[in-house]
Amino acid sequence: MDSSDTQATELQPTLERLRAAWSADIPTYRQRREDLQRLRAAIARDVDAMDAAIQEDFGHRSTHENLVSEVMIVLAEIDHAIARLRRWMRPRRVPVGWRFWPARAEIRPMPVGVVGIISPWNYPVNLALMPLASAIAAGNHVYLKPSEHTPRTSAWMRALLADVFPADRVAVALGGSQVGAAFAALPFDHLLFTGSTATGRKVAAAAAPNLTPLTLELGGKAPAIVAQDFPLDVAAARIASGKWFNAGQTCIGVDYALIDAPRRDAFIAALCAELRARFGDPAMSEDYTRIINDSQYQRLVGYVEQARAGGARVIEPVAFDGAHARLFTPTLVLDAPDDSALMREEIFGPILPIRTYRTIDDAIAWINTHDRPLALYPFSRDRATVEDIIQRTLSGGISVNDTLVHFGVHALPFGGIGPSGSGAIHGRAGFETFSKLLPVFRQSRWAASDRIKPPYRGAVDRLIRFLAK
Repeated sequence: MDSSDTQATELQPTLERLRAAWSADIPTYRQRREDLQRLRAAIARDVDAMDAAIQEDFGHRSTHENLVSEVMIVLAEIDHAIARLRRWMRPRRVPVGWRFWPARAEIRPMPVGVVGIISPWNYPVNLALMPLASAIAAGNHVYLKPSEHTPRTSAWMRALLADVFPADRVAVALGGSQVGAAFAALPFDHLLFTGSTATGRKVAAAAAPNLTPLTLELGGKAPAIVAQDFPLDVAAARIASGKWFNAGQTCIGVDYALIDAPRRDAFIAALCAELRARFGDPAMSEDYTRIINDSQYQRLVGYVEQARAGGARVIEPVAFDGAHARLFTPTLVLDAPDDSALMREEIFGPILPIRTYRTIDDAIAWINTHDRPLALYPFSRDRATVEDIIQRTLSGGISVNDTLVHFGVHALPFGGIGPSGSGAIHGRAGFETFSKLLPVFRQSRWAASDRIKPPYRGAVDRLIRFLAK
């Protein structure tokens, strides 16, 4: 363990300190707004240091990808919350129904206390600070455990948050799997985990003894379905963006593509042309992100070799300089065996299996025989076809005729279903995830309930029978 890492024995006392401070002074609207404003300002002025930290952790990641995914989306999420916070906090009147007139009822969003956040390495700032902003907006204190696989970014984030928040309002725990396991077992008032499905199961098991409310943002195999009417050049460009952004290390990245059989070769040609236009010049490798570490790199190599050994055809449209560490060339794989790791596991890398279908019904049936994905990408100009796909599948979220972009729409809830996750974050959904939506019933001076009591005879009997109609 690094000397800067958190000792497991520090975790419970830190949680108790955060909870005691929250109980003594629950954040008001003014404090929440000021906290979000200070967080936004701190991120905006420290972009260069953030970029440098991520570059070191990845070996290289496109600065422009950092600006889009780690800065632009996070700042927009904070802006979205600041602009709507007063409205979100306001109690919402709900009808009581005629049987309870003239009583009134409302739903009042209340902060829950201390929120734990376990964030991953693939978008180390975005997937830590977006939920943190939602938790702060909801009036909570936060204990964050960022990934040990991006240590420099995690250290940068700890310093940034220490500059913005008092130590008893936001704390950061650094360390490896041992610290992570102990962190997940803490009795939080809510715990958010973002990462793999396998690790999500372990987090759920660790949280279960405390009955900690959980939000799990996991992964899965997100398909793109290209219908027969959709232009191949447009599909290739948008799927390339959804697959090779961050070198495929994206939980909602396109995991495989389904294309009608007669157009498969033309689709492959369009993808190859798109990849060469983006990365074909050796200088363009600066726009292409490296794989996070050697273990992940070797896992991807193993996936491709296993598929090749099983009879798959492997296409590498771009030849990169082999001197670059962990630079995994964009790879297309045709006819990968159904039992291969490429078709069973979330790829989380720059490899795109391509599978053909005879009809849209066949494509839908294939998707529905597998775990429900975190994202689904239908491509069609025909409304009926798109509606058919939406109605007959179920996923965490959908971008129609594009990829990834629904993640950046802050009014849309983001979350999975089943093995791809549970619960939702972003925008109002994130605010409400980290709130208790407290139901409040306000009885009037006159109430029918005063009369509904034994003995159930005469007028009381008639009143109950009338209300039960």
